[in-house]
Amino acid sequence: MKKREFLQLGAAAAALAVPAAVHAQGASYTWKMATGWSGGPLMEIGSKAFAEKMEQLSGGRFKIQVFPGGALGNALKVPETVKNGIADIGHTWIGYDWGKDPTTVLFGGYAGSFDTERMLHWLYEAGGVDMQRKFREETEGVISMPLGARTAEAFLHSRKPVRTLKDLKGLKLRTAGAWLEMAKDLGAAPVTTAGGDVYPMLERGAIDATEWGTLYENISMGFHKIAKYIIYPGVHQPTAPFELVINKETWAKVSDADRKLIEIVARLVTIDFWLKVGQEDAKALEFYRKAGNTIIELAPEVQYAGRKIGLDWAEKIAKENKYPWFAKVFESQKEMDALWKGAAGWRTVKVKG
Repeated sequence: MKKREFLQLGAAAAALAVPAAVHAQGASYTWKMATGWSGGPLMEIGSKAFAEKMEQLSGGRFKIQVFPGGALGNALKVPETVKNGIADIGHTWIGYDWGKDPTTVLFGGYAGSFDTERMLHWLYEAGGVDMQRKFREETEGVISMPLGARTAEAFLHSRKPVRTLKDLKGLKLRTAGAWLEMAKDLGAAPVTTAGGDVYPMLERGAIDATEWGTLYENISMGFHKIAKYIIYPGVHQPTAPFELVINKETWAKVSDADRKLIEIVARLVTIDFWLKVGQEDAKALEFYRKAGNTIIELAPEVQYAGRKIGLDWAEKIAKENKYPWFAKVFESQKEMDALWKGAAGWRTVKVKG
């Protein structure tokens, strides 16, 4: 992140740091938050961080009780739980709904996505947030905005070494989103399940490998204890913004000023999340080495094939035009990609020495 961007972030944080008394005159709220996670970083620096900052920056007017995945409803169907009023708000990954509408993975990240820095720019500076809000309200009847964003995920924690396309043939792996379909094109045998089920499936050999989160996030999941091979980079998921969903009736009861507060806090948590994960990812490889894991970099053929499959898939879905929002969102992202073409040249100082 450039110095100017840090200064802009600092200015936004300063704007939030207003005295609690300013907010003390508004209404008070007690909400339930459904989540898709049993714990770990997604809960701590995502769901709970949002709840804590909302209470702090509202002068205590917002009280949000955070529930682990499955406590209020299906962990993979948080928007449904929120829409039905079982929870007031929810924290999930939008791409879990890819089977209903593949447009969701354009917002949540897939094999053809750009990296997280570009994704955040697209969301907050190129209209992505507005498109996500309108798309979810129209198709799911909930209010939606980003809440947290990963760096690239680890490709796999595996009980078998995986480096080449040949190694992927028949590999039983846990995944989610559009990669369920794409992984088959690489010869793998993918399945999906909620996060809490992944470890026992891996432990008893029901699956050979799993993808879940970034190198840092996966430490708390413990996969490295039973799957000794760690494969990177996450070509299946170069980025993964998460989602805050809000019940429409709940949203209607909130003042304009408090709606703005929610949006600002969600954005702040998203940036904080990205910064935290990026820093901790840098430390994680040494942790895994000390734990006795073998670190494997995917062969270029797999990295190329994965991205090509992703982009080909998106082009195919856009041309079929079965989903009203898909082509519109995909075109917006392609425009962003074209705008940033060659960015590594004018944004990076290359010094030999």
